[in-house]
Amino acid sequence: MLDIKFLRENPEVVKQNIRNKFQDQKLELVDKVIELDKENRDIKQEVEALRAKRNKISKQIGALMGQGKREEAEEVKKQVAVDGSRIEALSAREKEVEEEIKKIMMVIPNIIDPSVPIGKDDSENVEAERFGEPVVPDFEIPYHTDIMESFDGIDLDAAREVAGNGFYYLMGDIARLHSAILSYARDFMIDRGFTYCVPPFMIHGNVVNGVMSFAEMESMMYKIEGEDLYLIGTSEHSMIGKFIDSIIPEEKLPLTLTSYSPCFRKEKGAHGIEERGVYRIHQFEKQEMVVVCKPEDSMMWYDKLWKNTVDLFRSMDIPVRTLECCSGDLADLKVKSVDVEAWSPRQKKYFEVGSCSNLGDAQARRLKIRVNGEDGKKYLAHTLNNTVVAPPRMLIAFLENNLNADGTVSIPEVLRMYMGGKEKLVPKH
Repeated sequence: MLDIKFLRENPEVVKQNIRNKFQDQKLELVDKVIELDKENRDIKQEVEALRAKRNKISKQIGALMGQGKREEAEEVKKQVAVDGSRIEALSAREKEVEEEIKKIMMVIPNIIDPSVPIGKDDSENVEAERFGEPVVPDFEIPYHTDIMESFDGIDLDAAREVAGNGFYYLMGDIARLHSAILSYARDFMIDRGFTYCVPPFMIHGNVVNGVMSFAEMESMMYKIEGEDLYLIGTSEHSMIGKFIDSIIPEEKLPLTLTSYSPCFRKEKGAHGIEERGVYRIHQFEKQEMVVVCKPEDSMMWYDKLWKNTVDLFRSMDIPVRTLECCSGDLADLKVKSVDVEAWSPRQKKYFEVGSCSNLGDAQARRLKIRVNGEDGKKYLAHTLNNTVVAPPRMLIAFLENNLNADGTVSIPEVLRMYMGGKEKLVPKH
């Protein structure tokens, strides 16, 4: 959410930003907010003047009563009553206007960083850099669920009976590999100085509104019926929510956290949730990074975060690339975002396995996350998040890139301590 003062003073900048995000239907909202903001300031000014007048008249009433001029005092009281009614009406309108301003401001997108490429949708995202050499082996690589089934490692049919499409049972070595990757990712981030955290897996509605746009909420979040609780779609929601309405001493920044959680997503609008795949699913587990920092440090942390993910995947011999998200592909709260994509030898292309985002002060403004500076002045923090790893989707890249011609799967050295020392997984059939 933007600062109303910034919008008031830079309406054309805000409008151009809307055009850059190809959301021209929102252009009229800028003028609407400016109009409402003027009305709101006029109301405050009139209320302040009426209250000052009332205070002055109240003293007059006391003086008149002291002089025995009761009739004159009663006439002045009538004026006080009229002014009181006006103040009450204006105050009611003030609340309405402020609520309408807030509602509109929640829809106007954040100002994107000048380095963001301009484009309509994800088809215009721009490849930034590749890490590792993508290899296509000289043997056929089966579909990822076929690889898993060769180890008796997945049961989609039973999951479909129990919960429907978009769910799965992971079994045996594949389930163990899933947990091993999460454990390794946890320790990888701890070694890089991040504090490990397991957050709540449900959050209140005010936290949801603080961390994402309404459109995202509608397409992602599951609501608990009859309660003000939502299942988290990713752990950064509850991790950022941890700091709601708080004032953080500047000397404690940056706050660098790595969190584990299950995640739950409607995947509304995702056509054809795969019956035989674990790429787009309703439930998965994830290791996340979250940073709360000073504004001047947020871009430095942005680069550090996505590099952590690249380093993690490369340590498991998985080629990756970074893809700069264009303006039209950025969610409204984001200043800048990059996807990390892993190489799929079977598809001979890269696919998304994580996303790193700088949200500037947008979440902090919504959630009132402030910093107490050394000079005593308070300012809004910047927040960032990034996927460390999110199996079982990541398992697709892992299995394809570590599959051997005989059907075995090599275990990279960094994972062996989490897999009981195994160097290979051997298929059962």
